[in-house]
Amino acid sequence: MNIGFIIFKVYKSQIPVIEQAIETAALMLGTDKSRGYCLEMICADFLAGACLDGNNPEILLRSISRYYKFLPSPQQEAFLSEVNQKAS
Repeated sequence: MNIGFIIFKVYKSQIPVIEQAIETAALMLGTDKSRGYCLEMICADFLAGACLDGNNPEILLRSISRYYKFLPSPQQEAFLSEVNQKAS
């Protein structure tokens, strides 16, 4: 397993917002997920929203694919059903 480190400085006033975002992501993703994983999903969500104006559909596709992999099987099936229905 390759582990990388990203270190950045934040102002003390930014810490509560960052902590709240990570805690909220953990609740949505499952509290067993690492803080790094939660941060990755926050970033993926941001990129997906930022790409809605058509700047880079590849980033949006990667974000959606990443989310899809972590859905429980019944939700994956429901998602595929909805996508197939709209494609028809």
